[in-house]
Amino acid sequence: MKIYSWNVNGYRAVIKKNFYEWMEGADADVVMLQETKAHPEQIPAKHRDHDGYSSLWNWSKVKKGYSGTACFFRQEPLSHSFGLPEDKYQGEGRVVMMEYEQFYLFNIYFPNGQMNDERLEYKMGFYDCFLDHAQELRKTKPVVVGGDFNTAHTEIDLKNPKANSERSGFLPMERQWIDKFIEHGYVDTFRMFEKEGGHYSWWTYRFNARKNNAGWRIDYFFVSEELKKNVKNAWIESEVMGSDHCPVGLELEF
Repeated sequence: MKIYSWNVNGYRAVIKKNFYEWMEGADADVVMLQETKAHPEQIPAKHRDHDGYSSLWNWSKVKKGYSGTACFFRQEPLSHSFGLPEDKYQGEGRVVMMEYEQFYLFNIYFPNGQMNDERLEYKMGFYDCFLDHAQELRKTKPVVVGGDFNTAHTEIDLKNPKANSERSGFLPMERQWIDKFIEHGYVDTFRMFEKEGGHYSWWTYRFNARKNNAGWRIDYFFVSEELKKNVKNAWIESEVMGSDHCPVGLELEF
């Protein structure tokens, strides 16, 4: 099963670029998008699905042009849900969960904490609410999580760690949460195959950052440890343009 995750920074924008060509070449079983920034009336029906795929969309209810997630899939999930159990973390369109025979699959756009302290607190609470929810589901079957975590885990996951040590996205508390997530038995699949730095999934549009590969790795696929043996490959497609993020991929074998 081949799964992709991509923060497209606006679905209406990316479909005017190379999205359809990339989608065809990816030949994925599931494609999960974050930051779609659109409501149903803003996307013509012909653009909501792709040949051979069905879709699920979680729109932001709080404001238009904000957040949002979408999933395109060839195999219909057994069930699906939107959001997290706590009302506080509903409404921004950040989560789609799809149940398959072998696992639960999460598409998540985790909050960004850079706006202010209140938003950072919201992000940390969202993290913990998600972990509790994932652990509850995991009692039934394994869990796969893909999406934009909005945090670089270690110093090798961003180009300039010292300069960003006091910036949300690389704060000790955020990095410690990823440590906690891993301690609960979740595996960073990309690090199963690549131990070195210099591999990023997001670059600011400023300072020629992408040209200079001055980026952050904040887009991940994690699997619960029960699925580690089923991970065939995990990768980053840094050459794919169309957003300030690039796609990341995971291949599972059963």
